[in-house]
Amino acid sequence: MSAHDPPSKKDALPLEFFQQLPKCDLHVHLDGSMRLQTILDLATEQGIDLPSSDPAELRRLMNLGENCGSLVEYLKAFEVTLKVLQTKDALYRVAYELCEDAAGENVRHMEVRYSPMLHTRGGLKLIAVVEAVLGGLRAAREAFGIECNVIICGIRNISPEHSLEMAQLAVAYKGRGVVGFDLAGAENDHPAKHHKAAFQLVRDNNINCTIHAGEAYGPESIAQALHVCGAHRIGHGCRLREDGDLLHYINDHRIPLEVCPSSNVQTGAVKDLSRHPLRLYYDLGLRVTVNTDNRLVTDTTVSRELWICHSKMSMSLPDIKTMIVAGFKSAFLPFHVKQSMLRQISEELERFHDDGKIDMPPATSSKASRSTPIHAEA
Repeated sequence: MSAHDPPSKKDALPLEFFQQLPKCDLHVHLDGSMRLQTILDLATEQGIDLPSSDPAELRRLMNLGENCGSLVEYLKAFEVTLKVLQTKDALYRVAYELCEDAAGENVRHMEVRYSPMLHTRGGLKLIAVVEAVLGGLRAAREAFGIECNVIICGIRNISPEHSLEMAQLAVAYKGRGVVGFDLAGAENDHPAKHHKAAFQLVRDNNINCTIHAGEAYGPESIAQALHVCGAHRIGHGCRLREDGDLLHYINDHRIPLEVCPSSNVQTGAVKDLSRHPLRLYYDLGLRVTVNTDNRLVTDTTVSRELWICHSKMSMSLPDIKTMIVAGFKSAFLPFHVKQSMLRQISEELERFHDDGKIDMPPATSSKASRSTPIHAEA
């Protein structure tokens, strides 16, 4: 077996192993990461008609976990999720449940992104939207110990004026749970440069920014995100490999890539996992982070994405650990908070071994039970 052959079923570590690794999720959309049952519950509570009330049929109609062929088709699922996310109680619930689900797979830090303006159809004020989500995240932090912050999004295909309004909201909530600003939505025909004023405002206020780029459009989109809008991280970046000079610029400046492998295949940005550029980027030394994008729409978890990198892209456990650490390094956190978190995570990762054994934490370990093998099938 060559160094880049996928591990055999016998050699590959199981999904359960990856569920126990400490990790983060820097690119996860609130409105794309609900529980399917929650959509049905909220629709019933609010008297909203869905395309189907049958879970299996609704899953099929929303293309959950299925290849859509394009980002535009992929985004159609949000027409369903947004229908039920127009009340404070609904927003609080889905924020709380997202953190609960993430904590269940040992996600320690998560940066949840969404656009408050998409949740005002029922008359909610923007402030009420933000407060409801932050309330759900705070309650989940108390209940599960997971650190969660918010990235507010402008939407490419709505208008620069609305993006500026979202940027103003991010400024108002700086230090109150909002840690960044993003530009999401349909990428093709909606260049980031049109939203320059929004990014100028957030950068003038020393707020971190990330931009979806190089997913449904070429490396020119990534260059605009960096050089026109001043992005500190790049969401997806699948097509960065088409411009070697830009690729090395990003590598030299340690600009993180928020990679979402399964989502990239689902939207057609990458034909299949075997052709995903993540492995190339990692081998070249880029700061690669692995994320979910949309837990519901893509039908995934952080653990599954890391397991895919291992089982489908031939990435070793040391590779996986490096990408996990890169995620924490890339988080929009104060330096000393990040430094402390990195020390803790690095120490914990040392307990996980290539043979699937996991050492007990020092406080509870004994000579008789230092290692616990994992036997479950992937």
